Amino acid sequence: MPGPVITFSKNVFLPLTSVCRNRCGYCCFRTAATEHSLMPPGEVRRLLALGSDAGCTEALFTFGERPDLEPGFDRLMETIGYDSILDYCAAMCEEAIGLGLLPHTNAGILDEAEMARLRKVNASMGLMLETTADLEAHRSSPGKDPAVRIAMIEAAGRLRIPFTTGILVGIGETTADRDESLETIRDLHRRYGHIQEVIVQNFCPKPGTPMAGARGPTQEEMCATVARARDVLPMDVAVQVAPNLVEAESLVACGATDIGGISPLTIDYVNPEHPWPAIEDIRRRFQGYTLQERLCIYPQFVEKGWYDRHIEALIKKREQELQGKR
Repeated sequence: MPGPVITFSKNVFLPLTSVCRNRCGYCCFRTAATEHSLMPPGEVRRLLALGSDAGCTEALFTFGERPDLEPGFDRLMETIGYDSILDYCAAMCEEAIGLGLLPHTNAGILDEAEMARLRKVNASMGLMLETTADLEAHRSSPGKDPAVRIAMIEAAGRLRIPFTTGILVGIGETTADRDESLETIRDLHRRYGHIQEVIVQNFCPKPGTPMAGARGPTQEEMCATVARARDVLPMDVAVQVAPNLVEAESLVACGATDIGGISPLTIDYVNPEHPWPAIEDIRRRFQGYTLQERLCIYPQFVEKGWYDRHIEALIKKREQELQGKR
C-alpha cells in the first residue's frame, strides 16, 4: 500500500533584485544597488523558458524588501525600462503565465493595494512571519517588525490570496516565542482561511554576517518545533520543511507534510551553500512515503476559486495535468 503523502512543487527561482531596505543579522542575500544586484529581463525570460521546458509549474519571484528606498535603485530600474520593482515583477509574472508557469511572489512588505495588483498575476503569494518576538537580529530591519508583518498577512486574508508564511528557528527567539508565532498564524487562518502552508525553517549561519558565529538549531529542536506546529495549526494547513537545509525525512516523522519548492534549474539564492537535492534522490530518501507534486496554489483554493480569472484557465490546466500523473 502507498505510504503517507508528502507534497512538493517544481519551480524555477527568480530573485529579481537583492537590494533590500532591511539589514538582518543573518542574511547574505542583501546587496547594495549595483549592476549585479538586478536580474535583467533577458535572463528572467531565459530561465522561465528553461523552467517551462523542464516541466516546472511554478515561477517563484523574490526580491529584497522596498528596494526603491535604497540609494541608486531607481537608476537600475531606468536601465531596464521600468518605473518600479512592482511594475517589473508584474510584467515578468505575465511572461511566466505566457509560458505556462504559475507565479508565486515573495516580495517582503507590501500594502493592500500592491497585493491586490499582484494577485491578478499570481496564483499564490507569501511572507515569512519569522517570529512575533522583538529580536536583536532584526534591530536594523523595519520590515521585520512583527506587527507590520502580521498586518500584511491579515490583508492577504481579506484579499483571499492563498498564502504561505512561516517561522525562522534559531535567530534568538525562545520556545515560547515559537509557540506564540505559530498561534498567531493559526488565529489568522481561523479568521480568514487563507494560509495554505507554514514553513518551519532553520537558521543557517552565514560567513560574513553578524550572526556568523551563532549556532543553528539542532535536529531535535527542529523536530520539536515541527511537532508543535502540527499540533497548533489546523489540519488543512501544510507544515513545510526545506530538504536542502535539514534531514527532511526525519522531520516528516515529526509532522511535516510538505517539502516546498524544488528547482531542477536554479539554486536556493537565500541559502546558496545548500544545493537542492535532485527529485529522484528525494524519492529514495522518502521511501515508505508517497512523494506527490502539487501546484503553488493548493487544491482547496483551486476548488474555492481563490484566484483571478486571468489565470483561471492555466490553473485548471495544470491541476488536471498533475491529477493525470497520480
